Amino acid sequence: MYSQTAEYALRAMACLALRPNVLVSTNVLARETKVPSNYLSKVLQTLANAGLIEGRRGVGGGYKLSRDPKDTTLLQVINSVSPVERITSCPLGLQNHGPNLCPLHRRADMAAAAVIEIFGNTTLADLLTNSNKPLCDTEKTAKLSVHGSLTR
Repeated sequence: MYSQTAEYALRAMACLALRPNVLVSTNVLARETKVPSNYLSKVLQTLANAGLIEGRRGVGGGYKLSRDPKDTTLLQVINSVSPVERITSCPLGLQNHGPNLCPLHRRADMAAAAVIEIFGNTTLADLLTNSNKPLCDTEKTAKLSVHGSLTR
């Protein structure tokens, strides 16, 4: 119901939520989220342009959340890269349909409404409430610093 880019953005934001106020390099995020680094760089730039994350270039640089995880919904993340939209009129442009959607498009609109409701009511902080951390290999994450070197 949402794009691969939105999935990648959600993975990156979930991993950043694990380390609030810490800069995390693109390489570390790519490794932990299983997203190709070059593509992730573009996704991160889009998230930064939307004001959801902040970045710093250079040695010791990386990305971090721009606000508390409880203040960012999953829908905000998705909408920053590929908005979920309701279907309000016939996508085929059939004049006799107008706002009266056929059964297929009515159900597609219902699915979009459910995505909007569920992701609009779920914050990044909600993903952190389980004992299992979202998406990241927590064993490796605990052993790696934010820039990819082993901690002692």
